[in-house]
Amino acid sequence: MNTELIFVGSSFIHNQMLNEYVVRNIRQACGQLESITFYGESDKTLFLTLEKKLHSQNQLIIVSSKSSFSVIGKLLCTLTLDNQVLKEGMLIPSKTILAEEGSYMLRHDNTDINVIMIDEIKNRTMPKVLFKEQNKNATIQIFDEDLENVQILLEPLAQTHDINLLYIPIIPGWIKVHIQSKRYGNISQFINSTKQLMNNKIIAASNIVPYIIEKLYQNQKKITFAESCTGGLLSYYFTKENGASSVFDGGLVSYSNALKENWLGVSLKTLESFGAVSLEVVNEMSDGAINVTFSNYSIAVSGIAGPTGGTEDKPVGSVCISVRNEKNVENEAIQLQGDRNFIQEQSVLYALKMLVLLDKKTFM
Repeated sequence: MNTELIFVGSSFIHNQMLNEYVVRNIRQACGQLESITFYGESDKTLFLTLEKKLHSQNQLIIVSSKSSFSVIGKLLCTLTLDNQVLKEGMLIPSKTILAEEGSYMLRHDNTDINVIMIDEIKNRTMPKVLFKEQNKNATIQIFDEDLENVQILLEPLAQTHDINLLYIPIIPGWIKVHIQSKRYGNISQFINSTKQLMNNKIIAASNIVPYIIEKLYQNQKKITFAESCTGGLLSYYFTKENGASSVFDGGLVSYSNALKENWLGVSLKTLESFGAVSLEVVNEMSDGAINVTFSNYSIAVSGIAGPTGGTEDKPVGSVCISVRNEKNVENEAIQLQGDRNFIQEQSVLYALKMLVLLDKKTFM
């Protein structure tokens, strides 16, 4: 059963921080979302959408602003031939089977509906999501393989174990695979078979950063970053996750050559000879980051995110990354496409992939 999310209220449309907060909480509670749709308070197409969704046999979560909450209840009552009653301090459909403050759930034609109200002005505390994560869904991350080969290897296993697969290429050499069990499917056996087939290339996790944090914590290791073009984005990827403080003491954002030299110990000769965006410089940056912080792993990133600053030799999108631990170091130069933010995001993803592949024994 898939889970679909509908927002009703202009606050969710125009306040990205608020809707991202809500989506994070819902994904933590019930896993992957099939779709996310936004409607304004007076959108007349909402009724027709709800009428269609109530016969979809999916889980439906409706997140409503305070002003739209009662309207949603009335629409659901009209569609399900019901009437509203007062329960848990809320006026809600009488067919509600579970209700807590700000949240209620009902079932209609094999479709479960969870309506959640958020007071976007006075109180943005997230009411409880009444759905639970389905054990018929999972995600794996596959590294160091191309999409065509992954499909050739996994499709026969998917048929054997009665599951459906959705392939999502993240960057070259990194593919996320969503797994959904059919009626008689066995996800755990499929994942075990996949690990045997693609040894040291599989991570069974929906989000790679919490997984890396957990592996570092289990091995009592720490990591640090030396960032230039990503401006702290790599650090943000880690610090937004619970448990980051146990493995991450901090990182250095060294935009200027002076700070690369003074903070990280990059030699002036290297900077002048090769330029800030070079394998030689990021190699010294990652080495300096480990020396300054006494961490076990370091990642250094330097590049030209654009839209200006590129040259004929080093166009916009040129990025150099260095990843190291106490024993090994990998340096890579890549050429990325897209706008400034997309280049920064891709740079972080490439850095995470390089980290995982640098130490397969720890991370896989």
